[in-house]
Amino acid sequence: MCIFLVQQPVHAQSMNETRQVALEAKELPVNAPRFVFDSGLKFDYPDAVRGIYVTGPAAGGSKLNELIKYVDETDLNAMVVDIKDDWGNITYKAKDSDSPYAGIGKDYIKDPKAMLKKFEDKKIYPIARVVVFKDSLLAKEKPEWSFQDGEEIWKNGRGEAFVNPFLKEVWDYNVGIAIEAAKMGFKEIQFDYVRFPEGFENKEDDLKYDMGEYDEAKVSHTAKRVQAVTDFVSYAKKRLEPYGVKVSVDIFGYTATLPEAPGIGQNFTKISENVDVISSMIYPSHWTSYFGIDKPDLEPYDLVKEYAKLENEKLKELKTPPTSRPWLQDFTASYLGDGNYQRYGKEEVEAQIKALNDNGIDEYLLWNAANRYTKGVDYTP
Repeated sequence: MCIFLVQQPVHAQSMNETRQVALEAKELPVNAPRFVFDSGLKFDYPDAVRGIYVTGPAAGGSKLNELIKYVDETDLNAMVVDIKDDWGNITYKAKDSDSPYAGIGKDYIKDPKAMLKKFEDKKIYPIARVVVFKDSLLAKEKPEWSFQDGEEIWKNGRGEAFVNPFLKEVWDYNVGIAIEAAKMGFKEIQFDYVRFPEGFENKEDDLKYDMGEYDEAKVSHTAKRVQAVTDFVSYAKKRLEPYGVKVSVDIFGYTATLPEAPGIGQNFTKISENVDVISSMIYPSHWTSYFGIDKPDLEPYDLVKEYAKLENEKLKELKTPPTSRPWLQDFTASYLGDGNYQRYGKEEVEAQIKALNDNGIDEYLLWNAANRYTKGVDYTP
């Protein structure tokens, strides 16, 4: 989602038989069952989702009770929990021996069902975050599913590898994880990093990778990337239908300002047509002066207001628009340097929420990589 994640070290073990089964799994069956899966847990959709992000380690540790207490005492009502994180780690160890993912996850969340039961008791709407194409772990174990620079797996400047959105095997690996989360009882699957690496258009000719069924398409490479990303979202939504979950996708905020983001393959309109919820990451700190605001981090209300106006116009064009639920900033972007940032607290968080509300958007999510959220905020100003 953003570069402020507290990075967990990856200690990729040699591939055991169980993981091999998951990685080599055949395409998921086309014919979905006619029933809707029942996890045994009941969650009602809130009046409007107002949520926070929770890492796997936080969800599996003592921090969770602190966060549940905070949500319970405020107008917050949802949690977005990492089920597959930014490095490709599945954040729990599947106990079902029939699961192709049994035994291959991290032991961060020791008992996901018990966690979800706590959410049910407190009426906290549970969203499972699945990071899709940024996956250093899978890229290492299946380099042919990744992008190769000579004999090495290509990595970005932060040492992160991506897997290839053109490949159906990669789709099925991630959709399978999403189905596991739905079966646990999560009511929504949020896909993040549904894209190619940033700046891919500048390196596509230097890397070795398989274009799968898109290889023969008589369109530009840009169009192929957009089609692959859009097709994944459509495919994932169809595969998840029998499990009664909503599907949401995180998307760069600037994607809504363009016909399409050519390098990364994100088209705001096409993705929006295939999801229940669209979550643009509109942190003020992440913008240039696009909206005519010289230092956006210093003007959270105006930045969010201008974005909301633009997004509303884009969504109006759709026959059945998804729910808009942007990611807002609850962290301080000191890396911007003196004079370009401010410390984010109660006033700055409320300003972003109010800007959405003033433009008819009632849902939002708050991002803080360390899960330290500002206290005393009026979440329904």
